Amino acid sequence: MVSPVRRCSRTACGRPAVATLTYVYADSTAVLGPLATYAEPHCYDLCSEHSARLTAPRGWDVVRLAVDTGPARPSGDDLEALADAVREAARAPRRPVEPTDAKPSRRKIDPMEVARRGHLRVLRSPDS
Repeated sequence: MVSPVRRCSRTACGRPAVATLTYVYADSTAVLGPLATYAEPHCYDLCSEHSARLTAPRGWDVVRLAVDTGPARPSGDDLEALADAVREAARAPRRPVEPTDAKPSRRKIDPMEVARRGHLRVLRSPDS
Protein backbone atom coordinates (compact mmCIF):
# COMPACT_ATOMS: atom_id res chain seq x y z
CA MET A 1 0.00 0.00 0.00
CA VAL A 2 1.31 3.45 -0.94
CA SER A 3 1.36 6.14 1.75
CA PRO A 4 -0.70 9.27 0.91
CA VAL A 5 1.95 11.42 2.64
CA ARG A 6 4.51 12.93 0.28
CA ARG A 7 8.08 12.19 1.31
CA CYS A 8 11.27 14.22 1.13
CA SER A 9 12.93 14.08 -2.31
CA ARG A 10 16.42 13.73 -0.87
CA THR A 11 17.99 10.32 -1.33
CA ALA A 12 17.52 7.95 1.64
CA CYS A 13 15.32 10.43 3.52
CA GLY A 14 11.90 9.08 4.39
CA ARG A 15 10.59 11.99 6.44
CA PRO A 16 7.34 13.71 5.41
CA ALA A 17 7.73 16.71 3.11
CA VAL A 18 6.79 20.16 4.45
CA ALA A 19 8.15 22.47 1.72
CA THR A 20 8.60 22.55 -2.05
CA LEU A 21 11.81 23.70 -3.75
CA THR A 22 11.68 25.19 -7.25
CA TYR A 23 14.62 26.48 -9.28
CA VAL A 24 14.14 29.57 -11.46
CA TYR A 25 17.09 29.14 -13.77
CA ALA A 26 16.53 32.41 -15.66
CA ASP A 27 16.94 34.38 -12.41
CA SER A 28 19.52 32.09 -10.76
CA THR A 29 17.13 31.71 -7.84
CA ALA A 30 16.01 28.81 -5.67
CA VAL A 31 12.51 29.32 -4.24
CA LEU A 32 11.56 27.38 -1.11
CA GLY A 33 7.91 27.67 -0.15
CA PRO A 34 5.00 25.78 1.36
CA LEU A 35 4.33 22.25 0.16
CA ALA A 36 2.74 22.43 -3.29
CA THR A 37 -0.76 21.05 -3.76
CA TYR A 38 0.48 18.61 -6.39
CA ALA A 39 3.85 16.95 -6.85
CA GLU A 40 5.31 18.56 -9.97
CA PRO A 41 8.05 16.88 -12.01
CA HIS A 42 10.45 19.86 -11.84
CA CYS A 43 10.01 20.62 -8.14
CA TYR A 44 11.47 18.94 -5.09
CA ASP A 45 9.62 18.22 -1.85
CA LEU A 46 11.78 18.61 1.25
CA CYS A 47 11.37 17.68 4.92
CA SER A 48 11.81 20.32 7.63
CA GLU A 49 15.45 19.36 8.25
CA HIS A 50 16.53 19.51 4.61
CA SER A 51 14.57 22.71 3.94
CA ALA A 52 16.26 24.41 6.93
CA ARG A 53 19.75 23.38 5.70
CA LEU A 54 19.14 24.33 2.05
CA THR A 55 21.94 26.21 0.32
CA ALA A 56 22.10 27.35 -3.31
CA PRO A 57 24.98 27.24 -5.78
CA ARG A 58 27.49 30.10 -5.68
CA GLY A 59 25.99 33.20 -7.31
CA TRP A 60 22.39 32.05 -6.77
CA ASP A 61 19.82 33.59 -4.43
CA VAL A 62 17.54 31.64 -2.10
CA VAL A 63 14.02 32.99 -1.60
CA ARG A 64 12.31 31.46 1.42
CA LEU A 65 8.56 31.95 1.48
CA ALA A 66 6.85 31.67 4.83
CA VAL A 67 5.56 28.18 5.50
CA ASP A 68 2.18 28.38 7.22
CA THR A 69 1.47 25.39 9.44
CA GLY A 70 -2.25 26.21 9.80
CA PRO A 71 -4.97 25.01 7.43
CA ALA A 72 -4.58 26.59 4.02
CA ARG A 73 -7.45 28.88 3.10
CA PRO A 74 -7.42 30.95 -0.11
CA SER A 75 -7.78 34.67 0.39
CA GLY A 76 -8.83 37.47 -1.92
CA ASP A 77 -5.16 38.40 -2.24
CA ASP A 78 -4.36 34.92 -3.55
CA LEU A 79 -6.99 35.17 -6.28
CA GLU A 80 -5.88 38.67 -7.23
CA ALA A 81 -2.21 37.60 -7.39
CA LEU A 82 -3.14 34.64 -9.59
CA ALA A 83 -5.17 36.86 -11.93
CA ASP A 84 -2.25 39.32 -12.15
CA ALA A 85 0.17 36.50 -12.96
CA VAL A 86 -2.10 35.20 -15.74
CA ARG A 87 -2.48 38.70 -17.20
CA GLU A 88 1.30 39.20 -17.09
CA ALA A 89 1.92 35.86 -18.79
CA ALA A 90 -0.57 36.77 -21.53
CA ARG A 91 1.30 40.04 -22.19
CA ALA A 92 4.69 38.35 -22.47
CA PRO A 93 6.02 38.16 -26.05
CA ARG A 94 5.74 34.69 -27.47
CA ARG A 95 8.28 32.97 -29.65
CA PRO A 96 6.87 31.40 -32.82
CA VAL A 97 6.29 27.69 -32.45
CA GLU A 98 7.91 25.59 -35.14
CA PRO A 99 5.75 22.78 -36.49
CA THR A 100 6.98 19.30 -35.67
CA ASP A 101 6.16 15.90 -37.03
CA ALA A 102 5.93 14.42 -33.54
CA LYS A 103 2.60 13.14 -32.30
CA PRO A 104 1.03 15.14 -29.45
CA SER A 105 1.68 13.63 -26.03
CA ARG A 106 -1.17 11.91 -24.29
CA ARG A 107 -1.10 13.45 -20.85
CA LYS A 108 -3.14 11.87 -18.06
CA ILE A 109 -6.06 14.18 -17.27
CA ASP A 110 -6.33 15.19 -13.61
CA PRO A 111 -9.96 15.27 -12.36
CA MET A 112 -9.13 18.27 -10.14
CA GLU A 113 -7.77 20.26 -13.11
CA VAL A 114 -10.34 22.60 -14.68
CA ALA A 115 -8.12 24.35 -17.24
CA ARG A 116 -4.49 24.79 -18.23
CA ARG A 117 -2.59 27.66 -19.82
CA GLY A 118 1.09 27.04 -20.37
CA HIS A 119 2.57 25.89 -17.07
CA LEU A 120 -0.34 27.30 -15.01
CA ARG A 121 -3.24 25.06 -13.96
CA VAL A 122 -6.68 26.00 -12.67
CA LEU A 123 -7.77 23.50 -10.03
CA ARG A 124 -11.21 22.66 -8.72
CA SER A 125 -11.74 23.62 -5.06
CA PRO A 126 -11.25 20.62 -2.74
CA ASP A 127 -14.47 21.68 -0.94
CA SER A 128 -16.63 21.18 -4.04
